Amino acid sequence: MIIPSNAFPEDFLWGGAMAANQTEGAWDQDGKGPSIADHITAGTKTSPRRFTRNIRPEEYYPSHQAVDFYHHYEEDIALFAEMGFRVLRLSIAWSRIFPRGDEDDPNEKGLDFYRRVFAECQKYNIQPLVTLSHYEMPYVLCEQYGGWSNRKLIDFFLHYCETVFHTYKEQVHLWLTFNEMNTLVSRFGTLLGAGILPEDGSDLFGMSRAKAPETPEEQSRRFTALHHQFVAGAKATALAHRINPKNRVGCMLSAAGVYPYTCSPEDVLEAQRQMNRSNWFCADVCVKGTYPYFMERTFRENGICVAIEDEDTSILQEGKADFLSFSYYTSRCATVDENVKKSAGNMMLGASNPYLAASEWGWTIDPKGLRYLLNELYNRYGIPLMVVENGLGAADEPREDGTIHDDYRITYLRAHIEQMKEALDDGVQLMGYTPWSCMDLISASTGEMKKRYGFIYVDRDNQGNGTLERKRKDSFYWYQKCIASNGREV
Repeated sequence: MIIPSNAFPEDFLWGGAMAANQTEGAWDQDGKGPSIADHITAGTKTSPRRFTRNIRPEEYYPSHQAVDFYHHYEEDIALFAEMGFRVLRLSIAWSRIFPRGDEDDPNEKGLDFYRRVFAECQKYNIQPLVTLSHYEMPYVLCEQYGGWSNRKLIDFFLHYCETVFHTYKEQVHLWLTFNEMNTLVSRFGTLLGAGILPEDGSDLFGMSRAKAPETPEEQSRRFTALHHQFVAGAKATALAHRINPKNRVGCMLSAAGVYPYTCSPEDVLEAQRQMNRSNWFCADVCVKGTYPYFMERTFRENGICVAIEDEDTSILQEGKADFLSFSYYTSRCATVDENVKKSAGNMMLGASNPYLAASEWGWTIDPKGLRYLLNELYNRYGIPLMVVENGLGAADEPREDGTIHDDYRITYLRAHIEQMKEALDDGVQLMGYTPWSCMDLISASTGEMKKRYGFIYVDRDNQGNGTLERKRKDSFYWYQKCIASNGREV
């Protein structure tokens, strides 16, 4: 598809993104069951979030109230419409539909809530793009079944999918299976992505255990959990197509370009290894329907055994993704030199890039890296792409007159949109853009409100205090003009 120079397609999907566990709150209302997110405490930039098996009264769990989208959804969606959204990426809380995850019958009050949300979107001609599992799964499935390491979860997930595909058949036609499923290639994703519970009180990403290498048994369990998600996602995709041929289902990755830190062959090979493992592995399975050749050596050399059944090969082929979506916040450098300074970004570690600046949370800012990645993805897969997360976390502070000036966010987003234009001119088929986030919400990595991403300010602090009043930031009005001009005025 040839796009005129520096132009977005007329049907380009402009919008924003958010997730149930970071926005909804109402964690125990109207029949909702506890999710894995509801057992994770708040943290800060320097103090990690922690997992607790039981809810501790003295601890603060941000997902319990979040920013109360559950009771503010009409006001919030009206604000999204004011910006001109054509699409809204959001997620369904699995534990709001099936509180335990293993029931036969759904929670009707949960189904009714999303009916109302989607109807509100329809009122403003906003298409919902719905993530089925976004770091939120029923806690019972983790505690009693071992999370996604147990193959039984495939059937539980399919029952949930069938329920929502039928219930919202006329309201939703764009779906994503699992959020950032490739986080499971590292121990970072063990708890949030796979629902495999660590010891009580452990930090969210397993950093306290990072100095001790994972055993082959631990890695085997994690990659088996990922395989079960591959199978579940493929089955869900095929099911969505059978229930409604209008449905389009995408996979979703946490994507980042990996550059060699130097031009030494060792660093080049290390960058290639990391690109294979963190980007191409999961995308190959979801888009091509087969495991890539290079994972055989990874499994062999690390003693990893993945529980793959004979039928899985055909299942993966029959349920290939219709489009590929991804989050993009940062890039990283790869080197074999252990003494090089490291940086972090969106649950990824790498060598610091001396040519690029970083956010106040240490995430490298690399707009041209988005163009590079879009070209690499489209060259490899040749299917429509969608950037479903991209944004800047910053400590926004309202002025005395109530205004919020976030020019730094505008600068960040403008630079990334300009590079999307370049990728379109390169010939990449890009279907939409949903920056993170529509409004301020709970940070997944730190559990903070201080780390704000939204176009809309929400009066809430790190301890859960505040009025929850919504206020438009400067970036709200800038993005409004950007959408109205279809990206010509940025």
